[in-house]
Amino acid sequence: MIKRKIIISSESVTEGHPDKMCDLISDAILDEAMNQDKFSRVAIEAGTKNGGVMVFGEMTTNAYIDIPRVVRDTIKEIGYTRSEYGIEWETCSVWVQITEQSPDISQGVTDGKGLHKEQGAGDQGMMYGYACNDTKELMPLPISLAHKLTKKLAEIRKEGEISYLRPDGKSQVSVEYDEKGKPIRADTIVVSTQHDGGIVHSKIRKDMIEKVIKPICKKWIDKDTVFHVNPTGAFVRGGPYADAGLTGRKIIVDTYGGVGRHGGGAFSGKDPSKVDRSAAYIARYIAKNIVAADIAEKCEIQLAYAIGVADPVSINIECFGTNKIPIDKIEKLIRELFPLKPSDILKHLDLRRPIFYKTASYGHFGRDDPDFTWEKTDKVGLLKKEAGLKK
Repeated sequence: MIKRKIIISSESVTEGHPDKMCDLISDAILDEAMNQDKFSRVAIEAGTKNGGVMVFGEMTTNAYIDIPRVVRDTIKEIGYTRSEYGIEWETCSVWVQITEQSPDISQGVTDGKGLHKEQGAGDQGMMYGYACNDTKELMPLPISLAHKLTKKLAEIRKEGEISYLRPDGKSQVSVEYDEKGKPIRADTIVVSTQHDGGIVHSKIRKDMIEKVIKPICKKWIDKDTVFHVNPTGAFVRGGPYADAGLTGRKIIVDTYGGVGRHGGGAFSGKDPSKVDRSAAYIARYIAKNIVAADIAEKCEIQLAYAIGVADPVSINIECFGTNKIPIDKIEKLIRELFPLKPSDILKHLDLRRPIFYKTASYGHFGRDDPDFTWEKTDKVGLLKKEAGLKK
């Protein structure tokens, strides 16, 4: 009997992708609010098409924010400095439609107010966290490689190593796994990059393979790995001119590349009182510590909340048969050792800080940055001890 190939694919996009540009704008506004008022309530989204950006949503804050300036500075930082790229930071239009947070929602997430006096969740919903031992970051290999490719693409563009590159771009990596669920090789790698007109495809292909793909994926490439570089043949028209952008439309790129599940709530533009963001971060923190403690090789955590209620209404744990102790014991350890109420999550992860702009591109998870507190594995020793495993 011929064994079926197990191939899992994930994609990433550069900061110049229109959707990701909107994520960055939303989080830039959030950071500006939290820099002045750490208790700001922010739910800001952005949309873009052609030479315009609309910023809309709800915000209650003591901060003064020059939103058009923040939008323009973000677009400039991304690299949209010429209108032919798809938008231009100085001349683009910026429309703003923002109201205050609904008082009905506000009372549910404010201590001492609402039906329940303890700070509750800002909305109902399910949030997921995931970790596995594919990589040292404890992330699935396909999304890890995809993010590193788009980040490399942006780096060589900004450093001028390849002069014809423009801000928009994508990557996709398909990884083959063995029957035990271990990654063994890169099957297919896709890189699409916006570029100046008049550049022949053969040159772009050669440059992308030698300067982007091989430096990142060399360990996983073999003689049968397939490369697709700008597979339509050209990618001159890009940015908001070619494709409308919206905040929150790249939620799988932001998380685990489709390997771990997603509850559906986007992150960018939401202050950390929103469990869409903070509970997803704590769920990743829990899952990562469980895998780092060698309690399981893979772990997915689902948390669910009701608006205005502090405690999660449910916790579900899935270790895909790799757990070394019973699931009910893992749940007991989670409830005992990890913060699960919104106010406790905010304190433990120190989330009331302007740290969110840099989360918006190249993934919210698997990053080596001290501000990404949800990536710490500081519970490993305690978990091993309480689980009865050797340190």
